[in-house]
Parts: sequence; C-alpha cells; structure tokens
Amino acid sequence: MTDVSTFQPALTDERPMDRDREGTTMSLHEALARSRQQEAEAAARRHRLARRVSAGRRWALLARYAQGRAERARRRADTI
Repeated sequence: MTDVSTFQPALTDERPMDRDREGTTMSLHEALARSRQQEAEAAARRHRLARRVSAGRRWALLARYAQGRAERARRRADTI
C-alpha cells in the first residue's frame, strides 16, 4: 500500500510555464514602455532644439530690423 498523503507538490512548481510566460510578457511590456519613453525623450529634444533655433532666428530678425531702423533714423537726422 502506498501512502498518497506524503506527496505534496512544491508551491513554486505549480505552473512553471505560466509563471515564465508572465515574466516574459512583463519584460515585453517593460521594453515597450522603455522604448516609448526613449522616443518621447528624443521628440522632446528635437522640439527643444527647434524652439532654440527658431528663437535665435527671431532674435536675429529683430536685431536686423532694429539695426535698419536705427540706420534710417540716423539718415533722417543727417538730412534735417
């Protein structure tokens, strides 16, 4: 006669395939989230660079306008 009550499966061996699959799934989700985060950071860097370049152009444009306006004012002052 065999004693059936002595066999107790270990709790960690209950569903090893499902546990591994869940770990893989979580890793895929983490990798996807990391990838999206990196894409968002790259887009933010491009946007920040575009804003800096645009702001620099605006300041250069305003400086040229102010310089031209000052030059015209000097010419008018010389003719008067």
